[in-house]
Amino acid sequence: MGELPSPISLSDLPKQGIQTYTLIHQGGPFAHEKDGVVFGNRERLLPLNKRGYYLEYTVPTPGLKHRGIRRIVCGGRPVTPDACYYTADHYASFRKIVP
Repeated sequence: MGELPSPISLSDLPKQGIQTYTLIHQGGPFAHEKDGVVFGNRERLLPLNKRGYYLEYTVPTPGLKHRGIRRIVCGGRPVTPDACYYTADHYASFRKIVP
């Protein structure tokens, strides 16, 4: 696993990212069926953990009718994750979200 790029402040996320982050910590409701599914970390860009540790959530992109490429991936328990990461490029890179 390589080094993650510098963290990103919650306030620096796009508005939709802040909304998604808030929903994650409230337990939903989520707009997409795939929100909350296991993220496999196959690229090994996030810290290594057992399968099922990471869950992914859609960060909507205005104007798109599909899920787009923005996601938040959180590790640990739903609603009280250990850490969350933002990707604006469909898992090619991640930045840890600092609340």
